Amino acid sequence: MRADVAVVGGGLAGLSAALELAQRGRSVVLLEGQQLGWAASGRNGGQALPGLACDMAEIESQLGLGDARRVWAMTVEALTLIHARRDQHRIACDWQSGALTVSASPRKTRALRSWVDRMAEVYDYRQQWLDRAALPLHIRSARYDSGVYDRRSGHLHPLKYALGLANAVWQTGARLYESSPVTALERHRGVTLLRTAHGQVLAEQVLLAGNVHLPGLPGLPTTEGARIMPVGTYVAVTEPLSPAQMDALLPTRAAVCDNNFSLDYFRPTADQRLLYGGKVSYSTVTPPNLAARMRSHIVRTFPSLARTPVTHAWGGFVDITMNRAPEFVRLPADGAATAPIYLVQGFSGHGLALTGLAGKLAAEAMCGDAGRFDVFSRLRHRSFPGGARLRTPTLVLGMLWHRLRDQL
Repeated sequence: MRADVAVVGGGLAGLSAALELAQRGRSVVLLEGQQLGWAASGRNGGQALPGLACDMAEIESQLGLGDARRVWAMTVEALTLIHARRDQHRIACDWQSGALTVSASPRKTRALRSWVDRMAEVYDYRQQWLDRAALPLHIRSARYDSGVYDRRSGHLHPLKYALGLANAVWQTGARLYESSPVTALERHRGVTLLRTAHGQVLAEQVLLAGNVHLPGLPGLPTTEGARIMPVGTYVAVTEPLSPAQMDALLPTRAAVCDNNFSLDYFRPTADQRLLYGGKVSYSTVTPPNLAARMRSHIVRTFPSLARTPVTHAWGGFVDITMNRAPEFVRLPADGAATAPIYLVQGFSGHGLALTGLAGKLAAEAMCGDAGRFDVFSRLRHRSFPGGARLRTPTLVLGMLWHRLRDQL
């Protein structure tokens, strides 16, 4: 078949772009290798937060303060976009307002306070500081030393949101194909051919939004895949708790994450379970006895849950970059090809809100307004060291160093 735009990847970035493009009158075909929302977009911890996985200092150092402020403002817009789409398309996804960032040591408290003050002063983003005495307003755990409450952030059921977004895309007339992994890209004059096992698509423009599942795709330059690495991240949920039990843990039902390099994050679900994430694997090997390991994290934070069963545990992969900033790319014309290919990747575990914005910015660029996309595309990225054989062991050693720093 033919289309104005082919989107590869049925997660939040791809669905967001498909929705924007279809609403602008473009004919869109979306190809998903598994099921819509199957990967990180549907499996993640559900925390909708502004900002990036990296500190804004990284963005300031590369783009300057003016454009860093533009980037931050766009990440706040990403939250507004979630609400607008929930309302417009009647997506029931268990939204709950409020998110906490907490510190587990005096050193981490100093770093958190410095960040909060600078975000207010430089970015005009104000949050509520919580010392140890005030923490029980939102979280009742002796593990934490201080925190900050952000009323604009929150949490939701990510798969419900992704599937609601997919339904909105389908209603615009876009064509969505599951179980259709792209096996090759071939660039020709004015069009790109995307091959699958079941057929092929000729498209004038292409967006690649498969993130960690794209490297190795024939036709994709190897340099693009070399700049991201897959990291396994894992989540577990308890059995449903009583309202009184949940009140004793998270009385305002806010989402929580700490400010460690390898962080823990958790939130209540709509059916009163505690969903807890935090175990990561930089070797791509799933930890053995996953549910038991996740349970130890839960009990460390909330000892009162020592006898509460963990009923489900799962994992998946996120794509990280060397500097943890996202990568927005416009692949240049190649030989006889005249149409660029757009690529968004490297959300580094901070993508629930940002991926939706990324899809919107890619759609804007494809429709002739690349100004906002190009702010992100100016961020420079390096390939992971070590080549094909040593890049994973090198990453494991580097992350071990950061984890030891957190523990010490």
